[in-house]
Amino acid sequence: MANAERDNWFAREIQIYEPEIRAYLKNKFPTLEDIDDIIQEAYARLLKVREEREIKEPRALLYTVARNIVYDLFRRTKVVQFKSLTQFPDLSVIDDRADIEESVNLRDEINLLIRAVETLPKRCRQIMTLRMIYGYSRMEIAEELGISANTVKAQLAKGMRKSAAYLSRYEDQMNP
Repeated sequence: MANAERDNWFAREIQIYEPEIRAYLKNKFPTLEDIDDIIQEAYARLLKVREEREIKEPRALLYTVARNIVYDLFRRTKVVQFKSLTQFPDLSVIDDRADIEESVNLRDEINLLIRAVETLPKRCRQIMTLRMIYGYSRMEIAEELGISANTVKAQLAKGMRKSAAYLSRYEDQMNP
């Protein structure tokens, strides 16, 4: 594709949606700091796709690509950021054992729950993750995945039942 043709296509089919996609990203991901970078990366990916094939729905693809870039960014970013011990001046070296035990137990429970969710079918796992990790509402999940709110409700119920069964089996194994 010639540069002039590519530039015309980009201005006509993609760039006109920049204010819209910028507002969408700010609204959907309020903690996102590098919206300009996300948009530029989406543009680059769209241009690469355009070189390989015709894009029938450029606006929809722009939204999908931008959203996926953000999700990739979130996946690469650590969810929990640890602070240096020097940031807690009154932290004593001798700690109460009950607090340590609670922390270990909580970590173990979280890991067990993660293992339970990992055993779910793909769609159910996606829905449970969006709900539990990202805090999406049922309507947001439905919109994100392009499915009905009733499907989300049913999959959440299924995920909760299967996760509870997994946890119950685990508990039975640990306490025979």
